[in-house]
Formats: sequence, structure tokens, C-alpha cells
Amino acid sequence: MLRLLHGTSYDFIGKWKITTAVTLAFIVPGLIWIAIAGYNYSIEFTGGTAMQLSFKTPPVAAEIRATIDAAGVRGSEITQFGADTAYLVRVQDPRQIAEQSRGAESVADRIDTALAKKYGAGTYKVVRTEAVGPKVGGELRQRAFYAILFSFLVTLMYLAWRFEWRFGVAAVIATAHDILATLAFIKYANLEVSLVVVGGILTMIGYSLNDTIIIFDRVRENLHKHKREPLYDTLNRSVNETLPRSILTHATVLATLIALTILGGEVLRPFALVMVFGVITGTFSSIFVASPILLWIENKYPRAVGDRGGVGVKPVRQMDMHHAPSPKASPVVH
Repeated sequence: MLRLLHGTSYDFIGKWKITTAVTLAFIVPGLIWIAIAGYNYSIEFTGGTAMQLSFKTPPVAAEIRATIDAAGVRGSEITQFGADTAYLVRVQDPRQIAEQSRGAESVADRIDTALAKKYGAGTYKVVRTEAVGPKVGGELRQRAFYAILFSFLVTLMYLAWRFEWRFGVAAVIATAHDILATLAFIKYANLEVSLVVVGGILTMIGYSLNDTIIIFDRVRENLHKHKREPLYDTLNRSVNETLPRSILTHATVLATLIALTILGGEVLRPFALVMVFGVITGTFSSIFVASPILLWIENKYPRAVGDRGGVGVKPVRQMDMHHAPSPKASPVVH
């Protein structure tokens, strides 16, 4: 059986200053950029019309735009959609949306008619059409927010039941880190925020939580086995012991997601990109965010003597997170 990084004894917790600086340097500018410029939302969230077109011969984007403008549909966005014969036409002009909501001729029909006059009815094909009103778009955006918030609450309740509140708070903070980092990544990558992207964020939350639970499960086991060991050493021991499993699991998941990114097409590519980043940031937060936060909580709110919240070990010796463990601390063994 292939075993990678077996028997390691890396001091992951001792790197918390560096990892915190890296996290802030990545997340804070992204959140500032989001606050200033916002996101590029898809039709599902803003309302509007989207048409995917497939031409027999490559057209000129400027000609498509001029044809649509001549039909009275203003503010259209024309983008190549994969092949040079595939184009995506999006109309998110509030005036066009309001007109369509009043029951006027649909924007998609007007675009189709104009293109048929320009290029001929048999020279292109409408692959798909999406039309969403502004009210529906607002409701979808609200429900997406509620879905993410609900996942937080369920995560906290599950971990509080599975472990105890200290573990639950640490895991939720790590999950919040993953969401903020992913939101910043979406802005950096200039991805369009759609229901597919929201689905990727929710999937990433579950994946990150699973990785954190694996480490915390090992922490709980080691608290039973090494009752006199400082929590600092127990956390490092647990991360090192789960490292081979994490490497193999994440490598196989990343291989699948990279293949999906390359071969999945324009519709699935945003989901795959969000998940690729989610695997990376989920692994990072499970090691460098959840564990140091748990250590800080233990030091800030130490348990009473004999009370380990159900784990049944003596209270850990408080340690300064600014320093590595003392030479007398138990080494990481396997």
C-alpha cells in the first residue's frame, strides 16, 4: 500500500503567524474589492435573458451586437462560449426586463428574429434560452444567502453534538475562513456568480467540514491516549497522523476537478474552479486555522479540573502560541 508522508513530525501549529498573514493578505484585499466593485451576477440573480447560439461558420461578434441593437434590444453582452462558432448573448438592461415582465414580445424572440434576417434561419441554432424576471432573481439571491447561513447553523449544531462547543466554534471559524477566501477567489478570478457557483460554495463547505472533522476525531482519540500531553503537541500529532490520508484524498479529488475544469465546458467550469480552490483552502483551514483556534479557545477558556467536556482527560497545560513547545514536551510518535 502506498504511504506518503508517513511518520512526519512537522510543527504545523507553530506556523500560525505566517499562515495568518497569508490569509489576511489574500482575503482582505478581495473583500475590499468586492465592497467597491461588487460581483458580476448571472441572469438568475439579476433578471434578464440569456441565449446560447451555435453558428455553422464563425460570425463576427460586432455584427451580432449591431444586429441585436438594430432590433431595439439595447445593452446586450456578446461573449464567445467555448468554440469560435458558439456565442452567449446576455441582456440585463432593466428596461428590457421591465418590458418583458409586462408581457411584451420576449427579448429572446426579438433576438432570434433579428438574427434570422441577418444570417438566415438555417445558419445558426439556439442551443438554450434562459429568461428570469427581476423578482425571481431577487428571490434566488436571497435563498442562496439563506442556504449558506443555514449551513453554518447546521455545522455548529452538529459539531457541538459530535464533540463539544470548543471544537464546534473552531470548525465554524475555519469554515467562515473558507467562505471568505472563496468569495475573494471568485472576485480575483472574475467568475460570474450563478446558482452553479453557489452550489460549488455549499459543496466546498461540506468538503472542508469533513476534513476538519477527520482531524478533530484524531485529536479526541489522542486526548484519550496521551492524557498528560500538552494540547499543542496533541494537535500537531493529530495533523501529522492524518496527513497521509489527507494527501491521497485531496490528490484524487483535485485530479477529478482539474479534468472537469478542462473538459467540463463553460457551464461546469465555474463550479469546478470553485471546488478546486475549495479543496486547497479547506485543507489549509483544517490545519492552520481550526487547530490554532481550538488551542486559543482552550487557553482562553480552560476547563475545570476533571471536566474535559466528555473527552475524559485532564486539563491541558496552557501554552503560549507565540512559541514552539518546550523541549520537555512529548514528541510526535506513531
